[in-house]
Amino acid sequence: MSKKNIEKPEWFTIKEAADYLQIGEPTLYRWMRDGKITFRKIGDSTRFLQQDLDEIVVVHQSDRSVNNNPRCQLCGSSKLVHGKCQSTGLLYFVPEQAKFWTLKTSNVGIKSIMCSKCGNINFIGDKTHLENLVEQTQNEESEDDC
Repeated sequence: MSKKNIEKPEWFTIKEAADYLQIGEPTLYRWMRDGKITFRKIGDSTRFLQQDLDEIVVVHQSDRSVNNNPRCQLCGSSKLVHGKCQSTGLLYFVPEQAKFWTLKTSNVGIKSIMCSKCGNINFIGDKTHLENLVEQTQNEESEDDC
């Protein structure tokens, strides 16, 4: 019987995982205790898969980076498709503190971006319209206090 080439996962020890992440072992132990990182127990040994270690890394992009090179928040892919979500009616965001009797609509339009790699969908609201609504609501509340 011939052995098939089965790709085996590479396991990292605690020391190797700390070196891979370029952190100290006490930090890794704290993350394990706090449930911030996935780890595996094999008997009495603690092991990590590379995907466990890569998941702890969170990318915080600058505004400039996001505008110039948008990426999926879930998988990091740059293969994004812009569109809109549809239902039997239009989707809108309505702030909790919005006044409904004003002449301006309280609905904030939403655009959508879908990652063609993993399927994650992100919604992007009209920030300028929201700022105008919040500013208008705050002005009306301050007039009511007088």
